[in-house]
Amino acid sequence: MIAKLIEEEIRKEVLKAQEQGLLPSQLKLRFQVEPPKNKEYGDYATNLALSVAGQVRKNPRELASWFAERMAARKELFEKVEVAGPGFINFFISKKYWQQVPRIIESQGKAYGRLNLGKGRKVQVEFVSANPTGPLHIGHGRGAAVGDTLARLLSFAGFKVDKEYYINDVGRQMKILGRSVYLRAKELRGEKIDFPEDHYKGEYIREIARSLLEREPSFLDLPEEEALERAKNFALEVILSGIKKDLADFGVTYDYWFSEKKLYKENFVEKALSFLKEKGLLYEKDGAIWFRAKDFGDEKDRVVVRATGEPTYFASDIAYHYHKFLVRHYDLVVDIWGADHHGYVPRLKAVIRAFGLPEEKLQVLLIQMVNLLEGGRLKSMSTRAGEFITLRELIDDVGKDATRFIFLTRRADSPLDFDVELAKSRSRENPVYYVQYAHARLASLFRKAEEAGLKNVSAEEVNLSLLETPEDFHLLKLLDYFPDTIEACVTKFEPHLLTFYLLDLATALHDYYTKHRFLSEDLPRSKARLVLAKAVKQVLATGLDLLGVSAPERM
Repeated sequence: MIAKLIEEEIRKEVLKAQEQGLLPSQLKLRFQVEPPKNKEYGDYATNLALSVAGQVRKNPRELASWFAERMAARKELFEKVEVAGPGFINFFISKKYWQQVPRIIESQGKAYGRLNLGKGRKVQVEFVSANPTGPLHIGHGRGAAVGDTLARLLSFAGFKVDKEYYINDVGRQMKILGRSVYLRAKELRGEKIDFPEDHYKGEYIREIARSLLEREPSFLDLPEEEALERAKNFALEVILSGIKKDLADFGVTYDYWFSEKKLYKENFVEKALSFLKEKGLLYEKDGAIWFRAKDFGDEKDRVVVRATGEPTYFASDIAYHYHKFLVRHYDLVVDIWGADHHGYVPRLKAVIRAFGLPEEKLQVLLIQMVNLLEGGRLKSMSTRAGEFITLRELIDDVGKDATRFIFLTRRADSPLDFDVELAKSRSRENPVYYVQYAHARLASLFRKAEEAGLKNVSAEEVNLSLLETPEDFHLLKLLDYFPDTIEACVTKFEPHLLTFYLLDLATALHDYYTKHRFLSEDLPRSKARLVLAKAVKQVLATGLDLLGVSAPERM
């Protein structure tokens, strides 16, 4: 939070200098306020002087000295302000500022860290959206954890967020699903079937076929096309119901389940293509209809309607995003896809530009694969062959909390090794246990404090200047950085930064316990440390909640 205050103070100083004619009125301000890598250079540093020196035609170091002198006058914020190197300004924050952080957290409670970055703008986060051809596997689970957590963070940062699952219930894969169930049903009736290699072979297909036969024993007596349609619709119903339950048990719910069929039933494919055609962005070649994707940055033009008259998958994608942006009018859309869809990003960005919208209105996050390690052995996955670890199996084995947290311990676009034994262990090597234990440890502290007659100690009644050790200041600085972490997660679309932050905070707390006692015979100091502990507990609880992970009171 102090970084924002420094930025505000800099802007005030620049405005004052402009009013006095010391700086030009037309000045492009582009600067960062960040913690320096070397702590000797203060708590924060800015490149302000370096970024504007060229515009004002002054030596950067001379300009930095000029700013530093004025900023140093804010004694309530800065202990000292120094110039370093070619023109960096280093800020050493006053102890009084850090010591009042617990008071701010106590006054704001659960709202501490909330931002108004979004200002109520409408955002849609579409994630998982797995073809309803089988149970969700652990790769889908990682996408669910990333999407749901990002949606929670966006909402916390002031956006109006809708979470959506796109049901791919049209096309070839659905026909293969129906035929897979149909053939398994015939096998169950005693027929010998040469099962096609490209069909779905998992045991779940046989179970669906068995359930369908139990419900409708005579469905195989229907004409083949009718029986295939019945098998497809039944399989879709069963699989989608399982997907919804698995996601709900994973702590993931949606505002909308959007069926691809809707795009065709309500003519949105036709409307979207007509929109592009009216802008002169479609043309005919070799009997097919093409979209001028190259005009908008894609590597080549793309077919949207085949020579057979059948729309392509890309046509559905165009219609779906036409519906997102031009029918529902989202200000920002975040699509979360598997990494194997990386080639689709440029073509969809081309569509957004063709709609006349800035391409940054669409953000695409790619989710890399999950390698499941069990007993030191890597397990492989293949949905088609039925050889995969389902999300349900992982939740049942290690629990929702560990699964969600560990899925968020790496950047989404980096492969993740998920060690099952580690996820179930009660050790500091298990990241979720380590953070949850920090919260539970503080809950235990407050139970002991209450037994000692120290119940509901308030920041208003204690002497916070007694928080004066290096470990106190380390915790205070981390607490102050929580709102900045939320902003970084949201602006960079990187929810894993929150797990990194919580691990840092938990580590600082556990280290504090090895060097200091929260409760001692020094009553004023004990009260000050209890207020600090309450602030840490609040931030841990808020952070875990944003991850969709519980904050236990006992472990």
